[in-house]
Amino acid sequence: MLKVIDATGFISFQDIGRKGFQNFGVPVSGAMDWFAYQVANQLVGNSQNATALEIGLGEITFQAKQDCVLAVTGAGYEVQNYIWTFPLWTSFYVRAGWYVQIKKTKAGNWAYLAIAGGFDVPKILGSSSTYMRGGLGNHIQTGNVLQSGKPSTELTKLAARDFPVQKFMRYSQSPTIEVIAGPQRERFDNSFFENEYTLSKSFDRMGYRLEGKIIEASDKTELISEGMTMGSIQITNQGQPIVMMADSPTTGGYPKIGNVIRVDLPLLAQCESGTSTIRFKEVSVEEAQEKYKRCSQLFT
Repeated sequence: MLKVIDATGFISFQDIGRKGFQNFGVPVSGAMDWFAYQVANQLVGNSQNATALEIGLGEITFQAKQDCVLAVTGAGYEVQNYIWTFPLWTSFYVRAGWYVQIKKTKAGNWAYLAIAGGFDVPKILGSSSTYMRGGLGNHIQTGNVLQSGKPSTELTKLAARDFPVQKFMRYSQSPTIEVIAGPQRERFDNSFFENEYTLSKSFDRMGYRLEGKIIEASDKTELISEGMTMGSIQITNQGQPIVMMADSPTTGGYPKIGNVIRVDLPLLAQCESGTSTIRFKEVSVEEAQEKYKRCSQLFT
C-alpha cells in the first residue's frame, strides 16, 4: 500500500491494454513503453499483465504504508528511497513509513513503477489501463492510496535484482526507428526515410506529431477512414507525420506510409520534444517479426 504525497505530470495505472474492443471504438491503451512496463513487473515477480504505475513527464512522491518491494524502469528518471538513490531497472526493499520519490532527471518521458503483488485496481472491459478521453480510469493525484496484491514469493527474494537493459533495448535521443510499409506506402517516395525529424511539443499518449521536411503524396485522393493501431504513421494534409501511440484512435483517414515495428515503439516513446533527432528505416515484415520473437523470449 502506497500513499501519494505529491504527484505532477500524467500518472496513471496501465497494463498490457484493453484488447478486443477496437470494433466499438475503444483504444487498446496500455503502457507507452511496453518493454519497460514488462521488465518492471518481471523484476518484482509479477505476471506479465500485472497493473503498474506509469509516470509521464512528471514526478511522484509517496509513503509506503507496509513493507514492500518496488521496481522502477523507463528512461529519464531516478529513484530516491529513504536516504539512498537507486538507478532504474532495479528492484529494492522499502520499509513501512519510508518515503520514495521518482523524479525526472534527464532525457526520456516515461517511467514504470511495479510493486510486488501488482496494484489492486478494478478492471474495466478486461483491463486496468487508464484511458482518460474515454473516462476509463483516473489520473493519480496527491492523497490517493494505492492498494497492492499479494507478492508471488518472500519480499527478500525479490529485492536487489537488476536488469541489463542496454543488452536488449538501447534507448537513445537519436534513434533510428524501424518501420514496415503501410497500406498507402506507394503514394510516397523515399524522402520520409532519408530525412531527420524532431518531436513536436504537440504530443501525448494518443500520438507523436513529428516536425521535419514536408512529405509530398503522389496521390492526394481522400481516403475512407480505416483501421489504425499503435505505431501507425499517418501523413497529414500538411505533409507532416503523426505516429499513433498507446491511446491511438481505432480508425483514421490520413494515408499511412508505414507502421513502427513493436520492438522499436519503446525507443520512440522515450524521445523528448525538441531534443531528439529521429530517423526511420524501412524493413520487411519478416525482419520485424524475427526481432520481436528475440525480444519477447525475455518474458516467457
